[in-house]
Amino acid sequence: MARIELQIGGFGGQGVILAGLVIARALSLYDKREAVFTQSYGPEARGGASSSGVVVDDSKVDYPYPTKPDIMVIMSQEAFTTYFPKLKKGGTLIIERDLVKIDGKPEGVGEFHSIPATKIAEELGNRIVANIVMVGFITKVTGIVTKESAKKAVLEMVPKKVKALNEKAFETGYGYEEE
Repeated sequence: MARIELQIGGFGGQGVILAGLVIARALSLYDKREAVFTQSYGPEARGGASSSGVVVDDSKVDYPYPTKPDIMVIMSQEAFTTYFPKLKKGGTLIIERDLVKIDGKPEGVGEFHSIPATKIAEELGNRIVANIVMVGFITKVTGIVTKESAKKAVLEMVPKKVKALNEKAFETGYGYEEE
């Protein structure tokens, strides 16, 4: 597998940084791949633009930032406006269906997926796990990381008192069937 660039965009408070960190950890520690994680967020933090990037390759990563992501995950309308133009032509676009309003698959997109991650998280009892629902879904639809590795990274990185909720969030995202 050659270099793959993943970018996750949303607003501060959605956990896009943790989502990227979980995937990078799973790739590097458990799938034994070369992976680099980067993050970016405005001074507003909560509510402001936020993104994380993961670059994975079979050999050492020569440049750590996604420049033309192969996979773009968008969790807010502002993130769509800001980050979508960077998606590689023919790349994979994954959106948070209830927070990103677009009319169907945008031109130039290869694979297109959507999931109501926030709604699912609320149904599980806490909207804060929408990012982990999304990690499960990303794992399933892209195959960028193995399920076992992603789940292990999630459970290692969340507080003990919410492990069960996060495990359920991951499994629910992984098991989600698009309409």
